Amino acid sequence: MTRSPHRPVPIADHAVLGDGETAALVSLHGSVDWLCLPRFDSPACFAALLGDERNGRWLLTVPDATSVTRRYLGDTFTLETTYVSPSGRARVTDLMPVSDGASDLVRRVEVDEGSVTLEHEWIVRFGYGKVQPWVVRVPDDGPDARPAIRAIAGAEALLLRGDRLPPADDHRHRETFDLAAGEVLELAVTWTPSWAPVPRRLDVDERIAAAREHWESWIDTCDYEGPYREALVRSLLTLRLLTSTTTGGIVAAATTSLPEDPGGERNWDYRYCWLRDAALTLEALVESGYHEEISAWREWLLRAVAGDPGDVQIMYGVDGSRELPERELDHLPGYAGSRPVRVGNAAVDQMQNDVLGEVMCALDMARDAGLAESDASWSLQKHLVAEQLERWRRPDRGLWEIRGPEQHFVHSKIMTWAAVDRAVRAVEVHGLDGPVDRWRAARDEIHADVLAHGYDDELGSFVQHYGAHHTDAALLQMLQVGFLPADDPRVVGTVHRIRDELEGDDGLVRRYRTETGVDGLSGSEHPFLVCSFWLADALARIGDLDESRRLLDRLMGVSNDLGLLAEEYDGETDSLLGNFPQAFSHLGLVRAVHSLARAEAAAGRPS
Repeated sequence: MTRSPHRPVPIADHAVLGDGETAALVSLHGSVDWLCLPRFDSPACFAALLGDERNGRWLLTVPDATSVTRRYLGDTFTLETTYVSPSGRARVTDLMPVSDGASDLVRRVEVDEGSVTLEHEWIVRFGYGKVQPWVVRVPDDGPDARPAIRAIAGAEALLLRGDRLPPADDHRHRETFDLAAGEVLELAVTWTPSWAPVPRRLDVDERIAAAREHWESWIDTCDYEGPYREALVRSLLTLRLLTSTTTGGIVAAATTSLPEDPGGERNWDYRYCWLRDAALTLEALVESGYHEEISAWREWLLRAVAGDPGDVQIMYGVDGSRELPERELDHLPGYAGSRPVRVGNAAVDQMQNDVLGEVMCALDMARDAGLAESDASWSLQKHLVAEQLERWRRPDRGLWEIRGPEQHFVHSKIMTWAAVDRAVRAVEVHGLDGPVDRWRAARDEIHADVLAHGYDDELGSFVQHYGAHHTDAALLQMLQVGFLPADDPRVVGTVHRIRDELEGDDGLVRRYRTETGVDGLSGSEHPFLVCSFWLADALARIGDLDESRRLLDRLMGVSNDLGLLAEEYDGETDSLLGNFPQAFSHLGLVRAVHSLARAEAAAGRPS
C-alpha cells in the first residue's frame, strides 16, 4: 500500500499512558495513535502515528471543541482532558490500569455542563497497521450481558466493551452522538491471545484509584527537594513507565521510527533494552533515592548476558531475547513521510566499547547505595572486564551507533577506562576479589593512550575519534566518570570547544557534526536533548553555575505541556523530534538537575 503522507499530529501533542509493560500515545484531541500490546516491542494494533487512521486508531473526542486542555492527575499517568464546546463541557479520563492482570486501556467521559457532541471511532489494524481483523459482536460478562465488539486476526484479539458501542461502517466502527450534563460513558479495550478467554470486567473507579496509588506511592521514594523538582519527578515517572515490571528491562523509548530529520532516513526502533541506556537510567534513579529497581535490573542483566562474555550484545528485547532483526515496513508512509519505517534494530550486532563503562558505573553506584554483590553478579562483571581488556584497542561503532566505518572513538576509550576503574574500586573500596594489579595497570595504559591520541593541542580539546579535528558531545561524559579532574584545563577546554562547535543559536547542543560523514547516513539532525543536559551537567561540574542554570531554564521550556521529552528538538519550528518519550532525555535531565543542586550547595548558594 503506497500513499502520500498526510499532515501529522505534532509529536509534542501526544501524552503517554502506561501499565508497566507497554505504553500508548494519545493525541491532544483524543486519538490513541500508537499502542503495542501486550509489550513495548509487540506489533502495534493502533499505528496511525506512522501513517493515518487507516493504520488503526481509537478516537474519542469533542469535534466542535473551542478549548482543549489536559493534565496528569497528580504524579500519575492518568490523563484528564477537558473539552469546552459552544454547548457544554466534558472531561475524558484515559489510563492504562496497572497490576490488574490485563493488557488494556480505559476511557471515561463525564459531562459537567450543558451537553456535548462526542465522536467515537475504533479502527483496529494488527501487525503495525497492516492486518485488517475479523470483527464480531460477542456477549460480554456481567449481569446486564451487554454486547462487546471483538477484533481477531491470527494470534491476537482486541475487545471493545462499554456503555455504548459504535456501529460498523466500512471496516471501522464509528458514531457521533450527544451526552448531557451528569451523563457518564465508560469504555475499555482489552488485548488477549485469540484463543484465550477475555478477562472479567473490572470497576473503572477502582482501577483509576489503584493506578493513582501505584504511581504516587512509587514517587514518594524520591528524596530530592531542590530546584526543578517538578520536572525531575515527571522524568523519574517516565523512566519508571519505560521499565517492565515483569522482567526489569528498561526500554529506550515507547516508539519506533519517529524521525530525527523529518522526511529523512534517520528513523530507528527504540523499543528495546540498551545496556547503556538502562545503566544510565539506573544511575538517575539511584541519585534520586531508588534502590529496589537496581536489584531488579541487575537480575535482568544477569539473565540477558548469560553465556560467553564474548557474545554480549549492546541491546536485548524486553524479556532479554537476543534476536532483533531489522526490517522495513513498506506499507507505512512514516511520520511526516519519513521512510523507511523500521522495526528491529541492526545495531544489535555492533561493537560499542563504551557500553561496559556505563554498566560498571551503574553497578558501582549500586554498591555505594548498599546493594550487596552476589557471587553471580560479581563473577559476571569480572568476566566482562576481562573480555573488554581483550578488545579495547579495536575501533568500534561508538555511542551513536554509526553506520559508517568503525573508528577509535575517544568516548569509547574513556568509558573503557571507567569500566576498569570501577572494577579497581570494587576491590579497593568494597573488598571484592579480582586481579587488581592487572586492572590498575590496564587503567593506566588506557588513560595514557587517550591522552596521547585523543587530545588535540591545537584545538585545546579532546576530539571525537583518533585523528579527528572536531569534537563530540559524548565527551562531556568524561566529567561524570572522573576521567580527569573537573578543573583540568583539558576538560574545561573541551567543554568550551563543544559549545563553540555544537551549540546552536537556540542554546541547544548537537551530538556531532554530521557533515563530517562519520555516521554513514544522509541528511542532518537537530539538537540532541541528552547532549544539552550533559552540557548543563558539565557546566555545573566545572563551576559555571550561572550558565548551567541558564541552560536548564532553557531546556525546561522544550518539554511538552505534560513535561515529556523526545529525543531531539527543532528550535526553528519549536518541535520535538525523534522517538517519544525518550529515556535518554529524561535521565539526562535528572542527572543535570542533581549536579547543579550539588554544585550550588557546595558554593553556598540557596536553592
